[in-house]
Amino acid sequence: MTRIANWGNYPIVDAEVRSFTGPQAVLDTLGEHGQVTLRGMGRSYGDASLGHYILSTTRHKHLLSFDKASGKITCQAGVTLQDVLDISVPQGWFLPVTPGTKFITIGGAIAADVHGKNHHRDGSFSNHLNEIELLMADGNRLFCSRSHEPELFAATCGGMGMTGVILQATFTLKPIQTATIRIETLEAKDLDAIMDHFDHSADWTYSVAWIDCMARGRDLGRSLLMRGEHAIPEQLETMGQHNEPLVLPPRRTKCIPFPFPSFVMNQTTIRAFNTLYYRLNRRKKHPCLTDYESFFFPLDTIHHWNRIYGRTGFIQYQFVLPLATSREGMALILEHISERGWGSFLAVLKLFGPQEGLLSFPLEGFTLALDFPLREGLLPFLDELDELVLSFGGRVYLAKDA
Repeated sequence: MTRIANWGNYPIVDAEVRSFTGPQAVLDTLGEHGQVTLRGMGRSYGDASLGHYILSTTRHKHLLSFDKASGKITCQAGVTLQDVLDISVPQGWFLPVTPGTKFITIGGAIAADVHGKNHHRDGSFSNHLNEIELLMADGNRLFCSRSHEPELFAATCGGMGMTGVILQATFTLKPIQTATIRIETLEAKDLDAIMDHFDHSADWTYSVAWIDCMARGRDLGRSLLMRGEHAIPEQLETMGQHNEPLVLPPRRTKCIPFPFPSFVMNQTTIRAFNTLYYRLNRRKKHPCLTDYESFFFPLDTIHHWNRIYGRTGFIQYQFVLPLATSREGMALILEHISERGWGSFLAVLKLFGPQEGLLSFPLEGFTLALDFPLREGLLPFLDELDELVLSFGGRVYLAKDA
């Protein structure tokens, strides 16, 4: 048995963990235990991939085909987003949708139907899927798509692994000319202002906001919106960038060597961080260029960054509210968070567009993700947030729920 947790380090369970390299190993484990839980890289924040008997997909990770002309790629479920990017970016292709970390598997991306900073324009990961191969509990292997076994396909996208074991998938990448993102930063002094910025940035491919959830009164919802586009070679030349547009510059990674003491994350430190971050970054209003990793995966360069929350861990709480109730509901929820002192320095606001699918998390409206250190009183407080989210017609994200 192994003590194991996901990225939030809560909860921790004792589990028997096995890897598989092919369908027969899955069937053998099912025959032995009758019930298993699937797990990829363990980068989901909640407990969805935890159980007594865990099957890890991390050894089932071969790239099966890559058409450099069309951008269509087929791979096994254990291939990670990093694996795809390492192969595709030098050839001028990029992931159609990516969450905030590249250290997740393709199987996990489908099971959680991950979204990114471009949902308002490009939808979730499932919108770009061509086909999935599933291993069913009865041993059958089925290929499903929008035209073949469409109900199974729809239930698998966002279905959190409940329909079967994803063996492989085919999806289509998007063309790019450089590995660089052109970004602009807009300051918003309150919640209405940031939502207006999102509305006015609808023609930008990418948009995401950091929000100060500790701000109160007339500053409630003060934020910074970062919006971006894939840069073209001419823009790199104008700003004196290197001559290899599809090659990332070398960068250093850092590591949190040990869990921080639990007292580090408190109201005072979070409020101070949020104030400092807002004041420093609101000055960055001019367009600038950055590599795609810095824009999409800023925390991936800090290995074990989850240790800053201490040994007790944390919970990331993410919800979405429909457009019609987003302004009123988000204001009330932010007021409730601030009044109760449950601040987060990693608070991310995004705008979702329309979403197809049976079980996918996104719906057209605004979504907010917050990190809360685990301490006494948090779980009852999250129950209160659940009630508020439900009252405004919203939902919570199963990939984050613990």
